[in-house]
Amino acid sequence: MFDLKTFKQKSPQQRFLLILGLVMFAFYLVLGITLIAWKDMPVTLERSYRIALGVLLIVYAAIRFARVNKQKAD
Repeated sequence: MFDLKTFKQKSPQQRFLLILGLVMFAFYLVLGITLIAWKDMPVTLERSYRIALGVLLIVYAAIRFARVNKQKAD
């Protein structure tokens, strides 16, 4: 899971990029869930397209998380 010793050993640039990667993962995940769950969206978009876009964003968030997790292990 989260190893504080490894986190402290990283350079400030690597730490910043790790935190930025986690923030972007959370952003895409929340955006995808919001698109799926929001019934009265101000933008007119068919429900099936909203669900497809939301699922696509969630999958993209999972890919980003896998890349961040892989970089953290290296």
